[in-house]
Amino acid sequence: MKKNKKQIKLLAIINEILNGREGNALSLLEDKSNMYARKVALGMKTSLGWRELTFDGLGLLSRRLASYLINDIGVKRDEKIAILSESKPEYGACVFASVMAGMTTVPLDIKLTIYELNSILSDCLPSVILVSNNYIDKALELQKAVPSIKHVLVMDEIPLTNELKSIYTTPNNYKCKWRHRSRKSTMFIIYTSGTTGAPKGVETTFGNILAQLADLKVVLRKIFPKRGDVRILSILPMNHLFEMTVGLATFLNFGFSVYYTKSLKPKDILNTIQDKKINFMILVPAFLRLLKNVMEAEIKNSSIFYQKTFPIKYFLEKFITFRWFKKLMFRKLHNLFGGSFKACLSGGAPFDVETAIFFKRIGIDVYEGYGLTETSPVATINVDKHRDLHSVGKILPSYEAKIDPNTGELLLKGPSIMKGYHNQPELTAQAVDKEGFFHTGDIARIDKKGRVYITGRIKNMIVLSGGKKVFPEEVEAVLSKSDKFSEVCVFGISREGGAKDGTEDIAAVVVPTEDMKAKYQGKDLEKEVREEVKKLSNSLAPYKRPLNITILNQALPKTSTNKIKRREVKELIKA
Repeated sequence: MKKNKKQIKLLAIINEILNGREGNALSLLEDKSNMYARKVALGMKTSLGWRELTFDGLGLLSRRLASYLINDIGVKRDEKIAILSESKPEYGACVFASVMAGMTTVPLDIKLTIYELNSILSDCLPSVILVSNNYIDKALELQKAVPSIKHVLVMDEIPLTNELKSIYTTPNNYKCKWRHRSRKSTMFIIYTSGTTGAPKGVETTFGNILAQLADLKVVLRKIFPKRGDVRILSILPMNHLFEMTVGLATFLNFGFSVYYTKSLKPKDILNTIQDKKINFMILVPAFLRLLKNVMEAEIKNSSIFYQKTFPIKYFLEKFITFRWFKKLMFRKLHNLFGGSFKACLSGGAPFDVETAIFFKRIGIDVYEGYGLTETSPVATINVDKHRDLHSVGKILPSYEAKIDPNTGELLLKGPSIMKGYHNQPELTAQAVDKEGFFHTGDIARIDKKGRVYITGRIKNMIVLSGGKKVFPEEVEAVLSKSDKFSEVCVFGISREGGAKDGTEDIAAVVVPTEDMKAKYQGKDLEKEVREEVKKLSNSLAPYKRPLNITILNQALPKTSTNKIKRREVKELIKA
């Protein structure tokens, strides 16, 4: 896709940013620490109250830890440092200390088993592991299993064991010669798999991250035209690059204050939003639906008058464009979110358009982003004023995009494309072709205005006996509209033998809501679910309608960002 004059101009701005001090990671850290010194950078509520690090405090803690790593432990340039912790203010300090010490950071998923973590750490061989009190036992067990781990440091002020040193009790030394590295050097290794076979570690360079910061600085000005005192709530795990790039690096680069929560319980999240007057959130679609459920519960628990008038106001909102008026009309719901909440950025999975419309109607914008870990990770954000909510937005300025004419796959090329998969050159060559285009695995189309529409994943594609191809995401989007279903997962079941050997039938796994399970049991529940699937499927072409329907009374297996594990659901049904 050729770039227009506007894109060329934006690209020139990005190159100017990258060629300045913001094109150097260490200079960028120093500048932000000085620029926003007394302002809160990272915060979190604990059992003892609010724990907050100012930009100055974050800089001091980072320098103190970096000095200890270099002077006392004696780490070498390019050594690996792993982090095993929930999201918390100290996490950012540990990442920045790693940068200053010239190390490569490996954020770990706290939900992985010892076996899975052992597989990952045996692949990247870190010399240091930083751990929160909650996972000390895991870290010590891993140290015994992985010989490369020489040091274990606790990220909390008071370690739960006297055997380990805390990052707060390291020598009171802040001076050391920071280790500059080139843009081609690896900043992170993000593992996207580790359960079977060789773990897949995506190497993300300093150049990748700096290009992302430059792109996002230009694009996000549409969301944040006036920087000011913006307070962000981030609920995604920090081992995910979306959280690391946007939730941490980008928003700190803007001088915003980023807050975390101790748990993902709606009550704890709402308390944080209310206490800190949160303006903006980063989340995944599943949590967006949860917030909608909280608001709908608030409506149901309101007076009869409010319940009767809400649908009228909701309908009239279609003709109102002023945010302040929407906020006035739906004041009760805005007060539930502290009165200052304006918008959120959703990523990690396709979101429900109807849910986004609901938030837009009541005066809260939802911006959808798209990308993969291999693209560092953001490739598009839908920030246009009159945006199509079915689109994931336009490609970021520094990217070049095209659609494979044979497969319909979206291909991306640019400075944010990963360096490669750690220790797996053959896998890297499969993902990034000789022209430098990364094969996303996503089926997409790009319209005349440059808007990208993701329609499915190649690996999820279901091939029917007549040669028809069906993307399960499309079927799931239709079935998920039901207020009788809690979760839905669609996939293909292969036929074996006969004339249709090797082809697939469409199967749907449905988890009914608690209300449905309370109202119906046994065959009655099965009948209701099947009738609901049949009714909703009428909007699909006949060949796209599920033939096999399975009802589950348990939550579907998910990743740490609430993506349904399609393969595990399939295995569960087979079993």
